[in-house]
Amino acid sequence: MAVAAGIVVGFAAPDAAKHLAPLGKAFVSVIQMMISPIIFCTVVTGIGAVSKAAKVGKVGGMALGYFVVMSFVALAIGLVVGNILHPGEGLHLTDALAAKGTDQAGEPQNSTQFLLGIIPVSLLTALVSGSVLQTLLVALLTGFALQVMGSAGRPILRGVGHLQKLVFRILGMVMWAAPIGAFGAIAAVVGTAGAGALKGLAVIMLGFYATCLIFVFVVLGALLWFGARINLLSLLRYLGREFLLILSTSSSDVALPRLIAKMEHLGVSRPVVGITVPTGYTFNLDGTMIYLTMASLFVASAMDKPMSVGEQIALLLFMMVASKGAAGVTGAGLATLAGGLASHRPDLVGGVGLIVGIDRFMSEARSLTNFAGNAVATVLIGKWVGEFDRDRALDVLAGGQPFDEVTLLDEEPEAEEKSTSDREPVPA
Repeated sequence: MAVAAGIVVGFAAPDAAKHLAPLGKAFVSVIQMMISPIIFCTVVTGIGAVSKAAKVGKVGGMALGYFVVMSFVALAIGLVVGNILHPGEGLHLTDALAAKGTDQAGEPQNSTQFLLGIIPVSLLTALVSGSVLQTLLVALLTGFALQVMGSAGRPILRGVGHLQKLVFRILGMVMWAAPIGAFGAIAAVVGTAGAGALKGLAVIMLGFYATCLIFVFVVLGALLWFGARINLLSLLRYLGREFLLILSTSSSDVALPRLIAKMEHLGVSRPVVGITVPTGYTFNLDGTMIYLTMASLFVASAMDKPMSVGEQIALLLFMMVASKGAAGVTGAGLATLAGGLASHRPDLVGGVGLIVGIDRFMSEARSLTNFAGNAVATVLIGKWVGEFDRDRALDVLAGGQPFDEVTLLDEEPEAEEKSTSDREPVPA
């Protein structure tokens, strides 16, 4: 409704609509306020998750390796499609956002100044200075130090986890103001660029949807068939209720318990499911990678400040690290996008306001793609470590063993135990 109202105001009163830009800028500023604590908490807890996953041996190592490779594949596909479509091209919104971009950019730096600028004055100043790269450096040092501390560092890691919950709760409160920010941003954009703004927004939305479909049905579909001889459409149909739940909430987190139960029911052993699914929710964010890629290219094109291929790769590698641990959190995508631009192209941060109005419409596809990627990953990892009962899976997908929607448990646990008794234990 807020987006529609902003479009109407932009067409009906373009001069007045241009003055609504501060609403969108204010919302982006509040999101920027959350960048440092979000990146610190997610990176520290993310490194802790890597440590835990690595301790389970073959399953954890294989899962992490798969997630990293698939993140690169998603980034590559997003880059190719984004550079072909050039979303945002022709909007010419530099004048509307130049002042904010100039303030963010500051004085140009050479390579030496840039590298030295990553080192904060003290350990704590990085968390309050607003420098994303300094925050990332401190977070990485903290995370690895907690790993070295072992059991002595677990209370601190739990404390950071509680702080992360607080930060995300604040972010959730901030996101209640998203409709106001979306209204002001869309109204100002339409008032400035006219119908061209709607065309640019439509290009990025449709391009993003198309890219997600290509990734799911071509990349994931091929991997699932050649890796486990399972038809992707059958698996997606089996998870139909979960997809509807995600579609209605725009978050894949709500379907996490059901995915764990259904993967076990499908024939993947409990240890593999218990390792792969939670870790995948943190590290296997294929839809988010595609979103960050295309959103970055859109902002750069819309502001007539295109990025070189080298800048695109460096920016997206940073975002791949910074986004880990924020899965399922409303607004985390915007915060990661703003943080990445602030660290690599601060002159583009003001353009994040262009994404606010359509972020909600892209969130569903992002969450659905993440969820599909984690479901496929669980089956593949189970197959590769010999902990996947394909015969049972085919029977389940054909409707021979229905899933109990009430208890989320198998109707015949003895049958499941029998079907898994001949498997070798998961290597520790």
